[in-house]
Amino acid sequence: MGVTIKEISTKREKKQFFKFLIDLYRGNPYAAPSLYEDEFAEFNPDINDAFRFCECRMFLAYKDGKIVGRVAGIYHKGSNDKTGLKQLRFTRFDVIDDFEVTKALFDKLKEWAKQLGMDEIIGPMSFSDLNEEGMLIEGFDQDSTYIELYNYPYYVQHMEKLGAYKVVDWNCYRITVPQETDERLERMSDLIMKRNNYTILDVAHTPKKKLDDYIMQCMTVLDISFRNLYGTSPLSDKQKARFMKTIYSVLKPEFACVVLQNDKVIGYGYMWPAMSEVLRKARGNIIKAIIPYIRTMKRPLVAELGSIGVLDEHLKKGVTAIIMNHCLKGLHKNGTKYLESGPELETNHNVQNLWKNYEKVLNKRHRCWGLKVE
Repeated sequence: MGVTIKEISTKREKKQFFKFLIDLYRGNPYAAPSLYEDEFAEFNPDINDAFRFCECRMFLAYKDGKIVGRVAGIYHKGSNDKTGLKQLRFTRFDVIDDFEVTKALFDKLKEWAKQLGMDEIIGPMSFSDLNEEGMLIEGFDQDSTYIELYNYPYYVQHMEKLGAYKVVDWNCYRITVPQETDERLERMSDLIMKRNNYTILDVAHTPKKKLDDYIMQCMTVLDISFRNLYGTSPLSDKQKARFMKTIYSVLKPEFACVVLQNDKVIGYGYMWPAMSEVLRKARGNIIKAIIPYIRTMKRPLVAELGSIGVLDEHLKKGVTAIIMNHCLKGLHKNGTKYLESGPELETNHNVQNLWKNYEKVLNKRHRCWGLKVE
């Protein structure tokens, strides 16, 4: 029998769609599958505000009566309006090692893209830059982080066979946390704070309601400072508030730095304990991994960089030095040995320069692929 592609929409079908990833990577020591709760929310128009300016269709592939692949397409009107390009995004692409299945899934996406008048299919790209993006092309023997996609090496071969081409890559670094405090960085941080009337928010002791306001301001700084990077589009307040809940689920106050001037956020940076082992044990349900989660949050050996952003008018005033100094002290306090940078756009030299004075290795790369719609 050949491959059958079915568009899905029911809750039961979506559960099968999400479960396919978990089953495909069962026993894999590097993959960190997403939680069912997060995935259901992401594809629920009542929860994900991106559906106000996006259309999404989800497909499952069947062969011999079994699910053998999946993919979702996103018509992101907001991104297309921003760039002036006619692109259809693909996301949640997962497949067994059978090129026939991959071709059938992308033929279905091309069919929709033609109906929409699109010129190109790109991905993996989701609803916003806050989501995982990019297919792993190097580093298949490295742990996947909370904000990364993992895939088997044959995915790359399938994409090349489709005739896909590179659009852009994201680099991932593993940084060794210095064992000693950088006194020069600390002096510089203190001087910059005094010179510019900056203060650091006491995240651990700020009341929840007030902290909510500061985090929402951080999301606005992210929106502004990331606006020119590939694949980004403006975030609504509802999207920011939803992402704030994700931050709270992994928030370790000493790993976060919020820089204020006159009680307004002008820059931020935050890290969180590495969640890969927790997600592997959870298998889609965090309840199954409560003990590993508590243990990881308490004293993490590895941390992951979530995000760092600074308002334009403060970029050259040394705010990143303040953030790095504060977060490094938090890592020292917890005995954390390594920091995973997560995907950094290859052209984002500002963030890559953060690590120029540290021992680091480029351990993973992710790619956004493009396919012409013909």
